[in-house]
Order: sequence, then C-alpha cells, then structure tokens
Amino acid sequence: VFLESQGIVVNPPEEMLLDPYTELRRMPVQKPILPPSPDPLRQFLIYDTKVLRFYAIWDDTNHPFGDQHFCIIHYFLADDTVEVREVYRRNDGRDPFPVLMKRQRLPKTFVDKKTSFPSCVLEITNEEVLEWYSPKDFAIGKTITLNGRTFLIYDCDKFTQSYYREKFGITDFQPLDITKKPLEKVPQVIPPYNGFGVLEDSLQNCLTLFPKPPRKDIVKMLENNLKVLRYQVALESPVPEDSNRRFILSYFLSDDTISIYEPPVRNSGMLGGKYLKRTRVAKPGSTADNPIYYEPSDFTIGSTIEVFGHRFVITDADEYVLKYLERNAESFPAGTLQSLRDHFLPRHVVKETVNNDIPKQDLDNLIEEVQKELKLHHKYLNTRKFHEEFHHSDKDGSGILDKGKFLDLCERLEVPTSTILLKKLIDYCSYGEEDINYRDFLRAFPT
Repeated sequence: VFLESQGIVVNPPEEMLLDPYTELRRMPVQKPILPPSPDPLRQFLIYDTKVLRFYAIWDDTNHPFGDQHFCIIHYFLADDTVEVREVYRRNDGRDPFPVLMKRQRLPKTFVDKKTSFPSCVLEITNEEVLEWYSPKDFAIGKTITLNGRTFLIYDCDKFTQSYYREKFGITDFQPLDITKKPLEKVPQVIPPYNGFGVLEDSLQNCLTLFPKPPRKDIVKMLENNLKVLRYQVALESPVPEDSNRRFILSYFLSDDTISIYEPPVRNSGMLGGKYLKRTRVAKPGSTADNPIYYEPSDFTIGSTIEVFGHRFVITDADEYVLKYLERNAESFPAGTLQSLRDHFLPRHVVKETVNNDIPKQDLDNLIEEVQKELKLHHKYLNTRKFHEEFHHSDKDGSGILDKGKFLDLCERLEVPTSTILLKKLIDYCSYGEEDINYRDFLRAFPT
C-alpha cells in the first residue's frame, strides 16, 4: 500500500521457496517400535520378598547307592533366580547341608556354539543363552532338569497357586501321590537241612548275613538250672557185641538238650566215654520247618528213643526223675508218671522192709547206733569214698549187690566199725540169701 502511494507498481505476491532444513526440522521424528523390556528396578520393587515355592522329588536310584531326595525349589520373582534346597528327615543318615543348588539364574536354551568353546571356565552370559527359566516352565506334574538333575514337581504352596491363578489362569493344583508302594514281599525259601550242626544254628545262616546265636529262654534256664533227668538206656542193635552196652542218657531241663555217656567197662572191648554231646534231638518224622523235639513226657520205662539213627531202649531211671514228675504232675501225661511208679515200686517195698522179719524201725535204730560209734572213735572220717566205690560197683543202678562182692568191698575199704555192729548191719540189709541192699548200708555212713 505504501509503494503504490508513491506511484511504484508492485508485482502480485509469489510463493516463497521452501528451505529443506526447516522442513526437515518441522517433520516429526519416527522412533522404532520395539517391545518394552522389563525394568529390573521396577521388577525388584514389585516382586521383592515374593517367592514361588514348589515341592519336588529328585530320583537318584539309577546310580549306585542312590536314593529319592525330597527337595524344595524356590523361584525368586525379584530377579528370576532359582534355588533348590533338600529336605532332611530325622535320623536319615545324611549330612545337614540343605542347599543342593545355590541361588542363580538357570539357562534353558543355549545358542549354537562351537564344541571348542571353553564354557567350563567362563561364566554364562546373555550372549550364550537364548532363553532362561521362567515361571511358565514350572507346574505340578511337570519334570524339569536343573543343572543335570531331574526333578518331579508334585505340589506347591498357597502363594504360588494364587500367582499362577492370576498370571496364567491355571486352576488345577491337585498334588501328585508320591507315596512309595509297598514292595511285593518275596517269600523266603529255606533250603533243606543238610544235617550239619544244630537246626536252629543252621537256620540263622539263611536269615542274616552275619549269623547270631538263637535266643534262649533265660527264665527257663534260671528256674531249671542244674536240674537233670538221668536214665539208663540200652543200645538196640543187631550186632551181638552191643547187647551188653549200657548208656546214661541225661536230659537237661534248662535248655531241653540231651547227652549220652557210656561208662567204661574193663575188658569189654569198648572204650566208653562221651557218646553224644549236649544237643537237642528231634523226633523221627519231624521236618526242618516244624521240628518236634523230645520232651520228658516221652521218656517212659521200656520206650525207644531214636537219636540220629541209633535206637535206645530206656531200662532204668534215677529216683529224682520220679520225684520231679510227681512234683510237676500237671505238666506230664499220666502214663509217663505211672510207668515210673510201677518201675520203682519193688525198690520202695525193699526200703520199707529189709526182710520179712526185720522191720524198718529196727534198722533205723541200728544205723543210729553205728553213727554214734563213728562220732566217738572216727570223728574226721571221710565216707565219700565208700559211696563212690559202692555206686561204681552197681552197674545196673538197682541198689542191690552180690553178697560176695559186697563183703570184698567192705574188706578192701576197711569199714570203721566194730565187727558185731558190722555183722548185724549186714544182716539187717540182706535182701534174700545172696544179695544185699547197699543203699541202706550206706545210710549208716553219711557223707
């Protein structure tokens, strides 16, 4: 307007030329769109002290001396690290080192690298790992391998369940049943008894690697200590030389063992001595599974006892056997007790009456008179030798000796009493015309 008022002609307006730099400044800068990476600080602030807890089992039974190890897997949400702790039970025999795997990030997938890459001496970084373990890799019933160990997850805690329910929408948290099924019991087959040693001792070799002696009944041993039942037995054999052999069978009540002894006889051709050491003897027909041993009720006068293939016939017994059975009559059959009573009845009759004319009271008075004389003239006399010699001469244990043998013993032993009393005592102890009851005679010489 000013120029036209001065008379200057102005051209019409033209478009201004564009400045490339200015135009470039005006254009908005396009930034590349990348997925947002997790902020470590933000993750730490949100998930600090929040840990996922899984209960797992590590089965190491494939290796020698391996076992099943119960473990707890901790996943720390603050820094995505994993820790494995072993659960110890009381008296399990393991050292108390609960940390099986220290807290660390565990790689799941590695990049392809050369076989010569020294991974054993270098720490694993993000360049060697494509993927790390994350919470999505853990679940109940899932098998996971951590540093070469395979763990089976069978349960998790309440916080872990709520986390997976909100984060992944999982609602099934049924724990797995990991209780050991009882092994099928294999029946133990006991090999047949080979005949060596005692049956109970041989059985221990089949039960344990280091055999132990069988347990004994201590109460029974204490109650029956030194209680022995003695029987005289004869060997039942077709050999003529064995017809006159006599044995002493001893039954020990403390442990139910039997021993057999053969008294030596001069000029018999048999050495005598121990025939069977103390051992339990099973009855014929008993098996190794169910052995049946001889008991005192099986020993009756005239019965046959088979001992390891040899047969013995009971011909006599001690008077202690009858007394013991009578004191414990409720524990033994009536037939066994009656057999011994019938056997000892003739001897009891002899003791009650020395002969038909001399009553027992007169014999007791004579014995008392002999003992008074011994106290007066032989105060320190040892009469044990008398008893040993007379009992040794009685081969069959009947208590009766031949009069000639009896008089020879009295002369050899020099019986210390007057001739009148000795002759009277012999008359009182006479049993018939040719025999003498030496047991009544020995009553005058107590030990």
